Amino acid sequence: MAYRSIAPLLLAVALCGCGITPQQQRFRNAFLPPTPHGAAAAMEAAVAEPPIEPPNLYLSDVPGVTSVAPQLPPSQSDLLMEKAREHFQLGKQYYQDKDADHARIEFDQAIDFMLEASESPSDHQLYEATLEKWVDEIHRYDLTGLGSAASVDEPQYDKAPLEDILHMTFPVDPKLKTKVREQVLATVSQLPLTVNDAVLGYIHYFSGRGKNTLIAGLRRAGRYSPLVRRVLDEEGVPQELIHLAQAESGFLPRAMSKKAAAGMWQFVSWRGREYGLNQTRYTDDRLDPELATRAAARHLRDLYQEFGDWYLAMAAYDCGPVVIERAIERTGYADFFELRARGVLPLETTNYVPIILAMTIMSKNAVEYGLDGILPDSPLEYDNVEISSPTHLALVSDLTNVPSSELQALNPALLKGLAPIGYALHVPKGTGSYLMAALQTVPSERRASWRMHTVETGETLASIGKRYRTTPGTIAAVNKMQTQSPAVGDHLLIPAAYHDTAPVRTVAAKRSHTASRKGHKSTTAHRQTAAKSKTRRASGFPQASGKLARGQQ
Repeated sequence: MAYRSIAPLLLAVALCGCGITPQQQRFRNAFLPPTPHGAAAAMEAAVAEPPIEPPNLYLSDVPGVTSVAPQLPPSQSDLLMEKAREHFQLGKQYYQDKDADHARIEFDQAIDFMLEASESPSDHQLYEATLEKWVDEIHRYDLTGLGSAASVDEPQYDKAPLEDILHMTFPVDPKLKTKVREQVLATVSQLPLTVNDAVLGYIHYFSGRGKNTLIAGLRRAGRYSPLVRRVLDEEGVPQELIHLAQAESGFLPRAMSKKAAAGMWQFVSWRGREYGLNQTRYTDDRLDPELATRAAARHLRDLYQEFGDWYLAMAAYDCGPVVIERAIERTGYADFFELRARGVLPLETTNYVPIILAMTIMSKNAVEYGLDGILPDSPLEYDNVEISSPTHLALVSDLTNVPSSELQALNPALLKGLAPIGYALHVPKGTGSYLMAALQTVPSERRASWRMHTVETGETLASIGKRYRTTPGTIAAVNKMQTQSPAVGDHLLIPAAYHDTAPVRTVAAKRSHTASRKGHKSTTAHRQTAAKSKTRRASGFPQASGKLARGQQ
């Protein structure tokens, strides 16, 4: 992390009818601009079947996956997976139709069939990745569309996955020494690669107990790898430094350390500000993957220019350049592993560089370490919409039909559900132009609090008003309605208000479905229990949640 040792509305709007759009006799599709073809496709893609996964750019320098479809008839597990897929698609359709009860039923059926299919799928990697993705997607739908309505004003923070092992050392497998040395000699790398007991210990750890953590990070890397690699190239630093982000955060843009270092690259507040990562009441640039990657690349480049050595630069990134400078002055050695051996560096820094080297070596030799079959997440693609007046994500969700949780995932730098003036809001690719036009239908001074509601079958102004805690008369007045009987499909502006709550730091309890296939029957029960537990939470059942206070300056 960038120097770990330093720890770091109520918007009341009067409900009035002024500045309202012209009278609507029947609002069907006349209130909002027509959805362009590209936007419609993008919005369907938000809930449609995930696209075919692209090649793993993160492991671009290793042979491609050689997964050949079997010529045998589909197994019973494959047939169950196909049934699960049908129910999952139905669930998403019901979600789009705002039928929460039927959506829950179909989602539950999909997960049940997937759990039944766990014994003998033809492609275990595909099975594991599909189940993980579906459970997470159902959980995200639940946050905004299946009843729980968790407030987007309460962002969650993730625990940095490798934070705990920075203080640990691991035994060396003697069999690894010759193997790894030969691999390094045959590996092309912009970052110098060294093999010693410290590096071998972490290769041993990531080959065993830590393999699921490594795989989870490599899978998430698919979302950000094109972005990170582009920025590293533009800033003239080694491509292998992408593994520094994996060591820091596991590619979790909302990762938060015990010492209040935040984001994918783990900047503390003051160091982030040095590189243009500002913090306000509503935003934290440290959590923006693109801004933070640019800042990290420049910081690392500056450190390399100071020390002339990438190992020392990485060590200084972790504990601060002053610590490294003093260690060099005390010993007379400008060599990381010499300083490590002499015990003049912080403990976690002594392990920080070996972890990054271990990850680099294993990723560049993915086949030898069983990492070649990983299905990476699809790269994030989005449009940027510059916000001209404070705008709530719930309104953006209403206008684009994209769940608020998806919008929040695209905008991790937003601390609350409110995008302030000047913020470049990320929205799904293809929806930017449509959103800009749709926002014009809402008075600029009301975008922080008002909603846009599409009337469903059986709804009345009374039921709509009850949902948004306002009166039928207010809704009728705002929309200049001549009747209090809206028609299905009408788009109604709804005066509403949000509570301006402080960010809540929580640890997202994530489950991994990528356990080793050794002892499959014993791991299946654990996987089924975990999946059912998370699915119950996604379906609105009570579920315990853990919280961990973070250190803060």
